[in-house]
Amino acid sequence: MKYVIVLGDGMADRPIEELENKTPLEYAKTPMMDKLAQNGEIGLVHTIPEGMNPGSDTANLSVLGFDPKKYYSGRSPLEALSIGVPMKDTDIAFRCNLVTLSEEEDTYEKRHMIDHSSDEISTEEAAILLAAVKDAFENEIVQFYVGTSYRHCLIWNEGKLVELTPPHDILGQCIESYLPRYSEQSHTAESGEGEMVLDTNMLYSMMKKSYDILVNHPINVARRERGLKPANSCWFWGAGTKPALSSFEEKTGKKGAMISAVDLLKGIAVGASMQVIEVQGANGGLHTNYEGKAQAALSALTKQGNDFVYVHLEGPDEMGHQGSVERKVQAIEWLDERVIKPIIEGLTEAGEDFRMLVLPDHPTPICIRTHSSEPVPYVLYDSVQARNAKMRDWNYNEKEAEASGNYIAEGHTIIKKLFEK
Repeated sequence: MKYVIVLGDGMADRPIEELENKTPLEYAKTPMMDKLAQNGEIGLVHTIPEGMNPGSDTANLSVLGFDPKKYYSGRSPLEALSIGVPMKDTDIAFRCNLVTLSEEEDTYEKRHMIDHSSDEISTEEAAILLAAVKDAFENEIVQFYVGTSYRHCLIWNEGKLVELTPPHDILGQCIESYLPRYSEQSHTAESGEGEMVLDTNMLYSMMKKSYDILVNHPINVARRERGLKPANSCWFWGAGTKPALSSFEEKTGKKGAMISAVDLLKGIAVGASMQVIEVQGANGGLHTNYEGKAQAALSALTKQGNDFVYVHLEGPDEMGHQGSVERKVQAIEWLDERVIKPIIEGLTEAGEDFRMLVLPDHPTPICIRTHSSEPVPYVLYDSVQARNAKMRDWNYNEKEAEASGNYIAEGHTIIKKLFEK
């Protein structure tokens, strides 16, 4: 038996008037997910533990069977694992987004958060911009590391755990009340900008100065000329300490692989000693290499000796953050047609029995353009049981999943349901 999780990040939503009061998942044409539902089980699962923020970090840990209340130590440390950052026990890791702030205001504090992803900037352009930031600020205490697209990492040795706001939570808002400005001070260090006070004021200072460094950088001048948003500021968030996950194979008895364009998911896999499979052209956006991910999943299961593969698609979440109804529907339809369908067909042609679980990690409702904590719909399909199962008349979406009456209160237990015989 082979096991597959296909996770559409942020795929769940709320009813939208322009979609006939349906959710994107309910409105989208998803014949494969609906077929799985009609021959399998649907229901709701609560992936976000009560009292925890509805992030992809906590939610994906849950789906993989790691209770976030036990294993979660912050988002950025998981991403740091993915890009090979040698974290020490005394290090604090921060996510460093390259964001787009408004430019018409007179002061940094009055600027507004326009785009948390700078139009999904390429990794190549972002690396050049981050190099300019590194030249200005790096020292023996503070180091920057290049990640993927707009997602990068700041390591602060012997730093402070500072709770900061994710930029995708404040789209369109003035940033002033979300800046990390505090009064306490500690030691100093030399950087390209001269002597820096190494306290939480330092984070604010680097964010503010990064705007001056980046706003008229040649990369951003060229991006404006091409009609793209500039990546004109750093934004720090997601602080945490070095993670300590247990081995996925030892925990489940299954040899597993991760397929994702996102450093967070790859970091979770590294921490859990899973195989991380890189797919050329996978970029975490709407126009990712869907077919490449599907073929990589088939290879992992049929040629590389894996029992389990986790296929993560970031597109629905990004479209939710952008507030694009049409493109979120498109992301869901492409996931169905270009990932789920070829995986099912490939495993069937290879003569493999399989169980497949499809779900989001959390909702990213269009109406709020950020994550929420509601339970998400799941569909669980078993190719063996389906041969003799009576077809049901339900489809895969939030409404019908709720109507099924099936509910899993603790998200980290759903993987046990996948592996049940």
